[in-house]
Amino acid sequence: MSGADDAAEVVLVERGDDLVARVTLHRPEKLNALNAALRARLIAVIDELATDPGVRVIVIHGAGPKAFVAGADVAEFAGRSVEEQRPVTYRRRVYEVIAECPKPVIAAVHGFCLGGGCELAVACDLRVADTTARFGQLEVRLGLIPGGGGTQRLTRLVGPGQALKMALTGDMVDAPEAHRIGLVEVLADEGQHLETALGLARRMARWSPVALGLVKRSVQHASESPLAEGLDFEKERFLEAFGSHDGREGVAAFVEKRDARFEGR
Repeated sequence: MSGADDAAEVVLVERGDDLVARVTLHRPEKLNALNAALRARLIAVIDELATDPGVRVIVIHGAGPKAFVAGADVAEFAGRSVEEQRPVTYRRRVYEVIAECPKPVIAAVHGFCLGGGCELAVACDLRVADTTARFGQLEVRLGLIPGGGGTQRLTRLVGPGQALKMALTGDMVDAPEAHRIGLVEVLADEGQHLETALGLARRMARWSPVALGLVKRSVQHASESPLAEGLDFEKERFLEAFGSHDGREGVAAFVEKRDARFEGR
């Protein structure tokens, strides 16, 4: 489409009265490949949604019939030297921005989800995929390795054996196999990935934003710390929730047999 790489057009945002934000990666003619404009715009969008009180859960999906994200835009970095690539690799990246977002982020995946696209999905908190989805870390085909979490977050998600199998063969994994190995949490019928993800997001959005954020932080901490340390971290996050307005409101609503009115504080 004309002007497809304009910052305002490569990532589209819809907010609903259901407290869920729908984020569309919008380079369908390039299979939503991650170029500089899309990455920068997506970072700005996630930063904005992270502080929006009208949003409790974020769903990311890809435009067009063929792909969530088919990978990085290889043409963009093909001519760079190592010295030129180093600052790009170490700058603030979309993967960390999504992982560190205080709100749950769900990837709704169809079609190709490859390379940087697979890493983008893995950076999200949950993945919903329809039966057309194909996942892969294909960097080895280019003589490269994953650089956005494909050997780290992916390993924590599916285990070292499955991560090695994907990264060393460069083979694609279909949706049922991705579901079997734990790369995908919810398997949807063809074409139902977005609606299924939105339904999941709405079920989450009923609850306290404070509790949602603390659950996300605690589960992330579990993969990065020994059990005893993780349990101590969990205790402190429980007390943080217990002392919040939402925590007091939720307990009071339960005792009084009424719906809680969560405010995110």
